[in-house]
Amino acid sequence: MKYRAEIDGLRAFAVIPVILFHAGFESFSGGFIGVDIFFVISGYLITTILINDLEDKKFSFFNFYSRRARRILPALFFVMIVCIPLAWFWMLPGQMKDFSQSLFAVSLFISNLLFSIESGYFDLISEEKPLLHTWSLAIEEQYYLIFPIYLFLFWKFGKNKIFWTIVIITTISFLFCEIVNQNKISMNFFLTPSRVWEILAGSIVAFMIKKNGIKKNNFLSISGLTAIFFSIFFFNRSTPFPSAYTLIPVIGTVFIILYTSNNSLVGKILNNKFLVSLGLISYSAYLWHQPIFAFTRIRLTDELSSFLMTLLVIISLLLSYITWRWIEKPFRKNKKLYGSNYFIIGIITFFIIFVSFGYLGHKSNGFDHRLAAKHLPMDFYKSLSYDAINTLCIDKSEPCNLYTNIDNSKKVLLVGDSHSVNFHYQFIDDSINRNITSYQFSTTGCGFFLTSSSKCKSKIKKLKEIVKKTKFNEIIFVNNLYSHAAKRSKNDWNYYESLMNILAKNTEKLYVFLPRHSIQSSSPVKNIIHKNEALNGIKLHGKEQLVDNFYKILNKKYQNFFIFNQSQILLNLGGGLNSYTALTNDGYPIYTDTNHITMYAADYVYKNFIEFRLSTNFLK
Repeated sequence: MKYRAEIDGLRAFAVIPVILFHAGFESFSGGFIGVDIFFVISGYLITTILINDLEDKKFSFFNFYSRRARRILPALFFVMIVCIPLAWFWMLPGQMKDFSQSLFAVSLFISNLLFSIESGYFDLISEEKPLLHTWSLAIEEQYYLIFPIYLFLFWKFGKNKIFWTIVIITTISFLFCEIVNQNKISMNFFLTPSRVWEILAGSIVAFMIKKNGIKKNNFLSISGLTAIFFSIFFFNRSTPFPSAYTLIPVIGTVFIILYTSNNSLVGKILNNKFLVSLGLISYSAYLWHQPIFAFTRIRLTDELSSFLMTLLVIISLLLSYITWRWIEKPFRKNKKLYGSNYFIIGIITFFIIFVSFGYLGHKSNGFDHRLAAKHLPMDFYKSLSYDAINTLCIDKSEPCNLYTNIDNSKKVLLVGDSHSVNFHYQFIDDSINRNITSYQFSTTGCGFFLTSSSKCKSKIKKLKEIVKKTKFNEIIFVNNLYSHAAKRSKNDWNYYESLMNILAKNTEKLYVFLPRHSIQSSSPVKNIIHKNEALNGIKLHGKEQLVDNFYKILNKKYQNFFIFNQSQILLNLGGGLNSYTALTNDGYPIYTDTNHITMYAADYVYKNFIEFRLSTNFLK
């Protein structure tokens, strides 16, 4: 295959916007489209190689896959190895568990499937996932696995029929992504069926160039480059993606590959030595930038400045050159390295290491037995451990049945917003110990007011139906009312009170947890680890007294309405209102963010609640 320097120049226009987007530079708000450029380039190059080999009757599955392995795995495995010790020393158990799962998934070329069921690509939490960017590699690797087999099997039918078959598959994939984008935005972003049309667009280009050659057209190649620049600077996180919008950078890339020659205007721009050099190291640059950004965000407590992010971009490029020069290039060019059994043994060894580490990290809840720093308790990480199951009973259309005792007709319901989820495990254990059937109905961000979101109001309607129908013996209500109470009208409070009335009238005992206070820091655990406890003081919303008085009125109104003061228990646990550290006297963290608590704190609060519940047998 004849080398086209402009393709490497185009790679530079793909990787630099991606890096600057992940670095947080707002001007490059659509920089994520660099991945789409890569997809089209990959489809074009791989299909061209396959067509040439099949035409020359020298195609070999072994040679093709070994070339792909030499191109992708050495640099990827090196970056993954570097990530492991950084994750071990800097990540909290939940982060470490996620990282371990991604390590496992990357090794099996399915990280896009893993990330499709986790948080969205544009969510803030994703910024601290070192291997998030490997989703695109997984899609390309899946394409590499399937497309050569398809081309080999159907080659006998002729290139024309294969071409139109690819056009049809491309169209189906595009329509699929448009349909899925209506409801499953995160899944749509990561799934291969929603993305493969972009790679196949490159495959179509390969067939067209094979038949007609490169047709110089300055207008179309300039239009293609303009489309890419438009996407980089005018798209943003709210742009539906992938969708019809994705056609703009994809068609732009197609035009550049189809209509750019060495002596065309765009060709002269892309053949610039600096851009070509960046293109040569683009794969390593793509591999390095996300782990560097993610681990810096994990390690530092302050917001990262533009100067620091610029420095990290430069470090990423320097590491990229080193990786390209001493890892990528040797494994691709030096037959002594890739042609020996040592290469295969090495790949298998690293594969086993990554899969094993990933599995163990998952099973151990992020290696929560790790020893913490000297100023922290030995089992510090253990106190933070939460399994992902606590998200399985949240935002469901029906209550989750957590435990059932067919011999006991009594039933208890845990309901509220994400604060109720903090007591998921304790509630299950309590239900088992009491041998009582239990349900959980939790909705994130739900204030239970008239002006709450449509999602919240639909759950309120369902809750009213459920309690009237089921007649729970106990209802435990936990939500972040101190925060939700801001800017609420009289109608809102009347609506909230009517809900409390319905709950109280349809249960023997209604236990309402007085809301917990929020703290100043969104990263309290990180502050504790790095001895910045002073940053974790209490943040008052100004509605605390209003909420407390509101619940006191209901407490007097209903004999079965009980207020459990978790707020005071957490204040006492962390040093009091005026000197709060979000840290217990024993050195254990209380909060995981501004308002959610750790497993240690949840255990402590719920034990106090059990004592409180027992005392209510003698009250009123």
